[in-house]
This record gives sequence, C-alpha cells and structure tokens, in this order.
Amino acid sequence: MARAETVDVNGFQMYCEDRGDGDPLLLLHGGTGIGADWQHVFTGGDPAGFRVIVPDLRGHGRSTNPSRTFTFRQAASDVLALLDRLGAPRVKAIGLSMGAKTLLHMATQQPGRVDTMVLVSATPYFPAQVRAAMAQLTVDSLSDTEWETQRKRHVHGDDQIRMLYDQMRGLKDSHDDMAFTPPLLATITARTLVVHGDRDPLYPVEMAMELFRSIPASHLWIVPNGGHGPIFGPMAPAFVQTALGFLRGDWNA
Repeated sequence: MARAETVDVNGFQMYCEDRGDGDPLLLLHGGTGIGADWQHVFTGGDPAGFRVIVPDLRGHGRSTNPSRTFTFRQAASDVLALLDRLGAPRVKAIGLSMGAKTLLHMATQQPGRVDTMVLVSATPYFPAQVRAAMAQLTVDSLSDTEWETQRKRHVHGDDQIRMLYDQMRGLKDSHDDMAFTPPLLATITARTLVVHGDRDPLYPVEMAMELFRSIPASHLWIVPNGGHGPIFGPMAPAFVQTALGFLRGDWNA
C-alpha cells in the first residue's frame, strides 16, 4: 500500500505519505524541513515491516497554515488528528528536532498513542544559546540558490517560506510551549531512545541527559562528534541500524 494525500485536519490541509504494511511508524521532520527529508536517512528505502507515515508538519512543504502561527503543542494536536483520520491509534515514531519536540507533546498529551519513540536532537526547554540563534533567523540571509532550493521544498510560494522563518525566529520569545519539567516527562509511557550529538551547537548534551533521567523507560545514545541532527550522511547507517533495532524491540532481549 502506498498513497500520498492531503487531509483536512484542525483547519488546514496536511500533506502525508502513507506507505507499506506492518506496525505504523511515524516520521516527523525538523524545522523548515519536509517529510521527504527522511529519504536521506533511510537511503535504502522504507524500513521493512512497517507502515510508514510521513507528514509535512503545519505550514511546511505541501501543508498549509492559514492561522500563520506555529506551536509544538499545536503540531502534536495536528499529528494526532491525522493519525485518527488514517486509522492509526497507536504508533512507533522517530522525530528530528522539531519533530522530536512534537513527539514530546504527543507522548504527554495522550501517552497511550505512542508505543515507542526515538527523539533526535530534542530538548525539554529552550536554553539561552538557541534563543540567540533563533533571533538571527531571517530569509534575508538566503542566497539565490538557497531560495530556489526552498521553493522546491515549500511549494506554496515565497510567502510560505518567509512565514516559516518568521515563525522559527518568533520561538525565541516562547516560554510556555517547550516547558517540560521532570514530573511532566515522567508521565511518558513510551519506550524512548534519546539520540544526541555531543557537539550539538543548539542544545548542549545536558539537555539529552535531562530527558533521559526524567522519562521512565528511556535509553540514551550520545553520538560522538555529532552535531545537531546527527543522522545524515556517513552517520545515517549506524542510526538506521540502532533506531530500527530499538523500535522493533530487539533491545528487550
């Protein structure tokens, strides 16, 4: 089974690809990314034995965002509504950065919906250095080549791209959306693998340690010499092998 469709959820149109058969596996991309980015991780094709569900999050890629606002809490509500429409009441999941933050909200809003998850480059809250980096985000720094690349990824025109950058920059002033305390993280029931680069310039490795110590059924993988999102290029094969082994339950043995 393979299908690509745009689904009406929560007042906007959400693009999603739904492929394969088996346990539902949700893949959530990073900020200003798109669902198709996962092909650069799973370079050999979709993992066998899974029904892979790959959306473009609100306002990204082929998905619209008439509200012109973005929060991770809302993104989680969007994805849960999508899963309802697709008939996937319980999923395994991998989230990268923005996608990982969305998974944290999903796993605390409705713990029973997430069976097992892999959080890549996640954080319980925004430290000072990432707020400073967010403040510098602007489309004015994009070259002509970068604009063309973004136009191929986000198909609703230059206004969509500007809106995405404005939203990411605006997160510097957000203090209640990403505010995961240890007691809140302790409500997560999903088996969780926290994956974090030891050279992440946005989220120090201590952020990963906080998640690991607070989420009850969690494991921690610190990737040596890994930056933010250490799952692409030469790091992809090790990530795929490790993440899929975890998701399939091999670690239980």
